[in-house]
Amino acid sequence: MDSITHLFYGGVICAAIAPKAHRRAALLAGAALNTLPDLDVLPLQLCDDPIMRMTWHRAATHSWLLLPLLAWAIWWWFRRRGGRVAEAPTRWWWAIFLCLMAHPLLDSFTIYGTQLFWPLPLPPLMWGSLFIVDPLFTLPWLLAFVLAMIAGQRRWGSRALVAGLALGVGYLGWSLLAKALVERKADHALAAMGLADAPRFSVPMPLNTLLWREVAMTPDGYVEGFRSLVADHGPMPFTFHPSDTTALHAANQVPAVQRLDWFTHGFVGARVVDGTLVLDDLRMGNAPEYFFSFAVAKRRGPGWVAIPVTSVRSPSRNIGAQWTAVWQRIWTPPDQAATGKSGATPAASASK
Repeated sequence: MDSITHLFYGGVICAAIAPKAHRRAALLAGAALNTLPDLDVLPLQLCDDPIMRMTWHRAATHSWLLLPLLAWAIWWWFRRRGGRVAEAPTRWWWAIFLCLMAHPLLDSFTIYGTQLFWPLPLPPLMWGSLFIVDPLFTLPWLLAFVLAMIAGQRRWGSRALVAGLALGVGYLGWSLLAKALVERKADHALAAMGLADAPRFSVPMPLNTLLWREVAMTPDGYVEGFRSLVADHGPMPFTFHPSDTTALHAANQVPAVQRLDWFTHGFVGARVVDGTLVLDDLRMGNAPEYFFSFAVAKRRGPGWVAIPVTSVRSPSRNIGAQWTAVWQRIWTPPDQAATGKSGATPAASASK
């Protein structure tokens, strides 16, 4: 999730566990604690390989195997110094521990994924029920944080924290339900296309959980469909997009290809541009624009050789126009969108 959500999310969790006499301090402590795992982006900026920067984010600092050790070290250090942690060591242990562990858990609900059990060589967990930035998910945590800060030790501050937790967790539950509804419709459409067993994923479009995107892989590319839980009825339409799978398979010994394939669970599109192999992370964005695209290899004879990895940027995106297209598509069925009554199919970008 975005860093702003993590601030309020962490503060509410920590304040809900810490003694009410420490509530304001716990809100600030939780905000700081829940930010710590994302500080891995700072040393990663020293790496000039964009695929390594991408795939090492949400790794060691997001590991449930390492974060308990960090939680214990922070708790032990503050307890030795005295003060609030020494006054209520049990409550503060659970506040620190759960606040740190909650950060990567929440990140796992996004399609970027989280290496929750690093250093085990498991692909990132990516449940894909939340977009990386979702104002409706952020709102209950923000309101609970602000109200609890104003309330201090007063009883209604506890009620605000409980309400924020309930609404935030409830929204997570809704996102999983919405995803299941979309995937049930996609099941029927993909089965009719002979793709019942194809690798696939679904993800909400930017800033909402009402419009979804489903992608299924084929031998020579992938199909992409959109589903509005508000406007769409009947079968879910899909559009085929080609991918140079021959080049992708021929370059499968290139380290960058292997790394990106592992990180994305194989949801990679390939194209050859002027003899250079370009890979698109199909999970973030939509055809033909993807947020993460990389030039990884050059053709040499019948094969491919690795080159220094570089990011390939799409033409400048008009974020306002993209959000307008998403908003219109939420309320407009695909047959009307296809005739131009609601604008083009939304093109989305993602960050972090």
